[in-house]
Amino acid sequence: MRRTVFNEDHEAFRETIRAFIAAEVVPVYDEWFAAGQAPRDFYLKLGELGIFGIEVDEEYGGAGIDSHKYEAVIYEETARAGVSFGGSGVHTLLGLPYIKMLATGEQKKRWLPKFASGEEMWALAMTEPGTGSDVAGMKTTAKLSEDGTHYVLNGAKTFITGGVHADRVIVCARTAAPREDDRRFGISLFAVDTKSEGYSVGRKLDKLGLRVSDTAELAFVDVKVPVEDLMGEENKGFGYLGTNLASERWGIAFGAYAQAAAAVRFAKEYVQDRTVFGKTVASFQNTKFELAACQ
Repeated sequence: MRRTVFNEDHEAFRETIRAFIAAEVVPVYDEWFAAGQAPRDFYLKLGELGIFGIEVDEEYGGAGIDSHKYEAVIYEETARAGVSFGGSGVHTLLGLPYIKMLATGEQKKRWLPKFASGEEMWALAMTEPGTGSDVAGMKTTAKLSEDGTHYVLNGAKTFITGGVHADRVIVCARTAAPREDDRRFGISLFAVDTKSEGYSVGRKLDKLGLRVSDTAELAFVDVKVPVEDLMGEENKGFGYLGTNLASERWGIAFGAYAQAAAAVRFAKEYVQDRTVFGKTVASFQNTKFELAACQ
């Protein structure tokens, strides 16, 4: 059965992405794999191609298309070629929903043009060394200064995808203690400029999978975050996270499907006109053994 989810525009976009991957990614992917990350200037190429601006409103330099289907095409085409676009996936899949939902008009004017162009790459920092997936248990704090002009950020995050190259990170921090009846209360979100004094990137984590996606440890020591960079309302960050994590789950699910489809395709290509353990594939009676031996 032929699927009908993609139209002619999506298929034209697919051809563009497929050609871009062949020209700009495949020839150098082994170098990226060895380095454990894509080069920073590659993201500028993605911006020039228009990938980061698809869901950004036109007034900020984007295409203004409210759809994940183009992102789905990218998942399929990178999986098809056995490559990735580094840590750039979190830029659009995680960063953009928060900006669109929480940013004020002034913030959007400051952030979205450079977001769409790839001049400013975004990441999301939730996980901490001692809390893991228990978001409500985070210890990173952001205290409002006496003059009310900025917050002072202290703490650490780990397993932050895109954290090495990020220019701005949505940091989740406690602006108030949890309530006795609601430990989720007191978390706020901040769009932190990674060039801020006291902000540092620790280890770039070495991983078995997703090697080209840079993943880092982050540390904050008395980082001053202007009040203008608070996202949404103070102390309501947990709810914002719960709302937007669905987008991440969608990406994980579709990515898994795309990789599985690519794996089947790679296996079929491998067994055609090749030998396994010195015998031609055709000489095996057990098809399941053929595929197992070739993986």
